[in-house]
Amino acid sequence: MQTTNDSGVWPRYSRGQRVVHWLVAVLVLGALGLGGTIGWFGFEGLQARFGEDATNTIYTWHKSFGVLILALMLVRIGLRLRHGKPPYAVALARWQRIGSEVVHGLLYVLLIVMPVIGWWATAAGGYPVQLGPLILPGLFPENEALSEILFGWHQALGMAILILALGHIAVALFHWRVRRDGVMQRMTFGSARR
Repeated sequence: MQTTNDSGVWPRYSRGQRVVHWLVAVLVLGALGLGGTIGWFGFEGLQARFGEDATNTIYTWHKSFGVLILALMLVRIGLRLRHGKPPYAVALARWQRIGSEVVHGLLYVLLIVMPVIGWWATAAGGYPVQLGPLILPGLFPENEALSEILFGWHQALGMAILILALGHIAVALFHWRVRRDGVMQRMTFGSARR
């Protein structure tokens, strides 16, 4: 393996980029878990199984996570434009660099498009767009037929994000535990020493 940095320190993203990355990761896992629960049971099924208060809480948390993901992804893009990305400590094969760029690019796009579609679907369905106890502007006119289509897209995008995220996690773990080439350390905290 060819080393591109012989300083004895793993190259890293800025602290802000790392914090936002892990906040988004936690929120995405939460949003996917809650969204999967909503998709599995449906509104009526949730109410029958967990009651009205718990159902409303599940929907509120899911919508809140989506709004936070959207906001943090915009921050993340700003941080990426400002700080760029660190070099790899060990040169990656061309196909690995291309694969990484494609997966990261798709995740960035989907993590912006999905909350926007969720916001649009919610508003078009006449439901409140929430961030915790706050009701945010709907921004889109009511249209029940369009809302159903958008919720279908929202669900499909959720599956795409889940697949991409699982692949991203698997590859990160491979670089961390098998290759031990510093790729994972670019986004971690703790010592940067090799």
